[in-house]
This record gives sequence, C-alpha cells and structure tokens, in this order.
Amino acid sequence: MASTITAIVITVSDRCAVGRRTDESGPLAARLLRAAGVDVVAVEIVPDDVGLIRGCITGASDRVDLVFTTGGTGVGPRDVTPEATAPLLTCEIPGVADAIRRAGLPGVPGAMLGRGLVGLTSREPDASLVVNAPGSVGGVKDAIATLVPVLGHILEQRRGSDH
Repeated sequence: MASTITAIVITVSDRCAVGRRTDESGPLAARLLRAAGVDVVAVEIVPDDVGLIRGCITGASDRVDLVFTTGGTGVGPRDVTPEATAPLLTCEIPGVADAIRRAGLPGVPGAMLGRGLVGLTSREPDASLVVNAPGSVGGVKDAIATLVPVLGHILEQRRGSDH
C-alpha cells in the first residue's frame, strides 16, 4: 500500500475522553494502520456525543484520506457514532461494513450487533473514507484486517481510476 495514504484515528468514548479509562483501541488502530503503510497523523479522543463526533470527523476529513473511528457502534444508549457519521456520507459502502461485522462473528457472536458505517464523504476525488469500527481491541483488529486489503483500491476508485 502506498505510504501516501493519510489517516486520523478517532476513539469515541466518554470514559476515555475524561481520563477514567485508558484508550487501547485508538493507539492499536494507529499501530496496525502504520504497519500497513498508512501515515497516521493523529489519534484523537471524543466523548459519545453526536455533535462532537460529527465535528471531529468533519475536521479530520478535511485533512486526510481515511478517518477511522473506534467505539460507539453498538446498541447502548450512548452508542451514537453511526448517527453522527451517516449525514456526512454521500456514498456508503455497506459491503465493507458487513465484512467487518462478519470478521468478528466466529469469536464474538455480539459482533452482529455492530452498527458501524463505512463510506465516502463525497463523490469528489478528495473525499475521505470514513470507517466506524467497534471499540474493542478485537473489533479494531478485525476491522483493519478487513479494510487493509481493499483500502488502496477504494481510494483509487475514489480518484476515478478504472476497476
């Protein structure tokens, strides 16, 4: 994968945002993406708040190719990452989101409860790819293992290259 792919990782967690829990999933996502040749320029933490999540994704998407979020994708009352993400996507890629969920199923039946979205912020060549991953370490591993083989292809397609 070309090292010209840039990314920002955003951890969505009330507890991590206020320092009551150490963020493990965000730094892990950054390490795994870097190992795959992606230039991760920042790891940020935001609480489970639709407006704050949306603002963080919007700000990141102005600067990088990939916005990788971790957390807030379940069915709990504070799990609002998909609601924050949905209005920002003009081109959803449900096959990637489904593949991420399927990757977790053999070890974690609850993976089917994930509501994470994947898509592009616009149809323009400079659009960012947004990926909502589960907040668990295992969910991040599954998401990145699923994403990395198609990441370059998605971004090439975004730029208008042929299939």
